[in-house]
Amino acid sequence: MQTKNTILNTAKRFWILIILAVFTAATVAACNPNRLKMNADAAQVPQLVTSILSDPKTFNLALSQESPNIFGLTYEGLINQNVLTGKVEPALAESWEISEDKLRFTFTMREGLKWSDGQPLTADDVVFTYNDIYFNSAIPSDVKDSFRIGVNRQLPTVKKIDNRRVEFSLPEPFRPFLLNAGTAILPSHALKAFVQQKDQEGKPVFLSKWGVDTPPKEIIVNGPYKLERYDTSERVIFRRNPYYWRKNAQGQPQPYIERIVWQIVENTDNSLLQFRSGGLDSVGVTAEYFSLLKVQEKQGNFKIYGKEPGTGTNFILFNLNKGRRDGKPLVDPIKSRWFNTVEFRQAVAYAIDRQTMINNTFRGLGEPQNSPITVQSPYYIPPKENLKTYDYNPEKAKELLKKAGFKYNEQNQLLDADGNRVRFTLLTNSGNKIREAIGSQIKQDLAVIGMQVDFTPLAWNTYTDKLANTLDWEASLLGLTGGLEPNDGANVWSPDGGLHMFNQKPQEGQKPIEGREVAPWEAEIGKLYIQAAQEFDEAKVKEIYAQTQRITQEYLPFIYLVNPLAMTAVRDRFEGIQYSALGGAFWNIHEIKIVK
Repeated sequence: MQTKNTILNTAKRFWILIILAVFTAATVAACNPNRLKMNADAAQVPQLVTSILSDPKTFNLALSQESPNIFGLTYEGLINQNVLTGKVEPALAESWEISEDKLRFTFTMREGLKWSDGQPLTADDVVFTYNDIYFNSAIPSDVKDSFRIGVNRQLPTVKKIDNRRVEFSLPEPFRPFLLNAGTAILPSHALKAFVQQKDQEGKPVFLSKWGVDTPPKEIIVNGPYKLERYDTSERVIFRRNPYYWRKNAQGQPQPYIERIVWQIVENTDNSLLQFRSGGLDSVGVTAEYFSLLKVQEKQGNFKIYGKEPGTGTNFILFNLNKGRRDGKPLVDPIKSRWFNTVEFRQAVAYAIDRQTMINNTFRGLGEPQNSPITVQSPYYIPPKENLKTYDYNPEKAKELLKKAGFKYNEQNQLLDADGNRVRFTLLTNSGNKIREAIGSQIKQDLAVIGMQVDFTPLAWNTYTDKLANTLDWEASLLGLTGGLEPNDGANVWSPDGGLHMFNQKPQEGQKPIEGREVAPWEAEIGKLYIQAAQEFDEAKVKEIYAQTQRITQEYLPFIYLVNPLAMTAVRDRFEGIQYSALGGAFWNIHEIKIVK
C-alpha cells in the first residue's frame, strides 16, 4: 500500500505557513544540538534530502506490506526492470539461461559480490532467501503470492549448483517468472539463525527481528545504500554502501551521492514548505501547487519533471467480508448486506462526481480512472474497448438503489428495505491533503443520494492495522502502486492473496475467520490472473487481462476515482535525472551526481 505525496491549501495560507515554517526551523535548529551536529556534517557530505509522510513500519523486508519503506534503496534482486524501456537487465545475476520448455531458469551471479558488512554474497543467499524466507509457510510474506503457479498455486523449487549459480525449477511455464526474479535477496549469515530459532509459540524468531527498533548497523543489505540512522518521527538517514557492486565505465564505484536523508513530514503542506525554504531537494508536485511552482522554477533553482499519467490507483472500497472472528461479525450484518449488493456499489460509483474532483482537487491535471492496470502497461484497455464506466449520474444511482430494494424518506434520506438509515464510516490516512479533499467530496456527493458518510482520516499505522489485521472497517479510501506487469498485483486479486483487502483472508499468524465467502466473480478474476501467467501469446494475454478489467468495472470491488498526473520537482544541482512515472525521479539513483 502506497501513500502518494499530495498537497491541498490556498495560496494565502501558504505564505503565512512559509513564514511560520522558516521561523520554526530556525528556532528548532538553535535549540537542538543534535540537529546542529547533523546539519554541520551535512555541509561536508554530498547528500540528497527528500521527505516521507510517515515512519517506516519495519526494516524486515519479508514482512513489509506498505510504503514508505527503505527497501528500494537497500536491496536488489537477481535482475532489474528498466523503467524507461521495460527490458529486463542484469543486477546481482550477470546472466541467465532459460530451458526450452521454460521450466528451468539458471542464474549466474556476479563474481565478488559482497554484503554491506563485507561478507560474500553467493548462491547460498539466494537459496536461503527463497526457500527459508519467502517460500516458508511459517513466514507471512506477500512475496509468495507473486510466485504461486497454476491452479494448484505451487511454488518453484530452488537449488544451488555452485557458489555462483542457482537454478529455479517451475511446475509449469510461468510467463512473469523472470520479472519476479527481481525480488530482493536477503543475507543468510545474518538471518538464518533467526529463521531456525523458535519462540515460545513455536514461531520463527525472525518474525520479531529487524523491526524499526533494530540498531541500523545490524541491518545487512546489498543495495546502493545502507541504513545509517533512524530518528523516530524525524528522519531516516542512508549512507552509501561501500560494497555495492555497480561501477561506471571508468571503474569508479557507484552510487555517487554519499548520503540520502528522508525527513519525516507527516503533512504534505509542510513538505512543500520545506522544499520552498530549501530544506528539501525534491518534492512531489500536486495539481494544487503546480502553477505556483512552475513560474518559480528558474528563481528557485529547480525543475519540474513529469506531467504524465501516474502509475498508481486511487479508489474507495467496501469491506465485503461476510465472515466472523471470535463469533462476532467483522462487519455489521445490516451494512454487510448493503456493501455486498452490486447495485449499491454501482450507485456509489455513479454518485461520485469525478470530473469535479479533477477540476477542483486536481486543478485539471488528472484523468478519470477506470482500471486496476497501469495506463503505461501494454495490457491496459481504455474505456472504448467495451469497458463499463461510471460518469456522474445521481439519478441513475437512485434508480439502482430503488431497484435493489432501498427507499427514501421525506427528508431524502436513504433507507434499506427494513427501514435502516444508510450510514457508514469512510477511512483514509491523515496528513494526505489530496486524499482528505477527495474524502470530503465523496461525503458530499453521497449525501446527494441520501447516504450519510462519516469521513475519518486516521494515522497511517492505525489505518493499515485495521485494513490488514483487525479487519475492523466499513469503507476505505486508498491507493496502490502500479507497474507494467499486472501479475505484480496477483496478491490483490487472488482470493487468498495478502492484499485482497476487500474480502481479506486471515494471514499467517492471525486469528481465523469463520464464514468467509468468495463470490463467483471474485473467484473468476483470480482464475484469469492464473491463466494470464500461463499464457505466452501476448495477444491472448492482453485479452485475458481485458476480461479482468471488465469484471472489476462491473462488480466494483474497487471504485476507481482519478489518475493524477505524476510530477516531481528536483533541485538543479542534481545531474542524471531520467524521470519516469513508473520509477520517479531517482529510480537510477546510482547514476545521479551532485554538480553544484
